[in-house]
Order: sequence, then C-alpha cells, then structure tokens
Amino acid sequence: MRIEEATQVDEELVAAFAALVPQLSRSAPAPGREALEAIVESSATSLLVARDDVGRIVGSLTLAIFRIPTGVRAWIEDVVVDEGARGGGIGAALVGAAIERAERAGSRTVDLTSRPDREAANRLYVRLGFAPRTTNVYRYTSGA
Repeated sequence: MRIEEATQVDEELVAAFAALVPQLSRSAPAPGREALEAIVESSATSLLVARDDVGRIVGSLTLAIFRIPTGVRAWIEDVVVDEGARGGGIGAALVGAAIERAERAGSRTVDLTSRPDREAANRLYVRLGFAPRTTNVYRYTSGA
C-alpha cells in the first residue's frame, strides 16, 4: 500500500470517488471531475489517496491547511476506506500522512470530526493520539 497526493484528475480518480463517497455519506453526491479538480488545484487542500498493492485507489482523505490570526491550522475531512479494504491499516496510513504534512506546514494541531456511529474510525483516531475536545460544533445550512 502507498499513500500519495492526487495532483491530477483522471477517470480513475473520478471513478474511485464515485465508489468511495457513497460509503462515507448517504446524502452527499460523489464529486465529479470539476469538483475534484477544484480540490486538487486548491493551495489550501491536499487530496490524499491510498493505493493497494496492485495500484487501485482504496481510500482517501482531504487535508486542509490554512493560516488564521492564531496560527496555522490543519483539518482532516472525509476519511474513507473501501469496505473491502478496511482493517488493513489504510486509514491509519492516510491519517499519519496527513499529520506529517500538517506538521511540516507548521500546524501544531490537527482537527477532525467523526460521527459517533463510526465506531471503528473513532477507535482509530484515539489510537493515533487524537483526543476529544470540549467544544460546541455548530453548522449553518444554506438554503441554496
């Protein structure tokens, strides 16, 4: 298995996300080519993918790194590993690669959220050193 940053969008990447996103969210549509290109081309985000031993994309996450007045921050979003490849360390490798990138960029912390029903993912994050924060998470949903 290897972890790499997606630097171009091709049919393989589009197809991989068409398969992975439904395993992450029942309500969000899979991103198309244009959406993936916007992510890949953004200086604030890195789209990391995991490839199995034959080179097939079996997992991904998005790392956002940005500067705010109190410092450099890093946020991990949309971690997903293909159901058929779970339990093999892919999620840990993806998150580990994201943490390394965030530290190199000067971030002292890396944040993420995970739904309580994603029990295996939550156990993984704790095992990797993430700790729950005492905070309120708010979401505004636009009518657009």
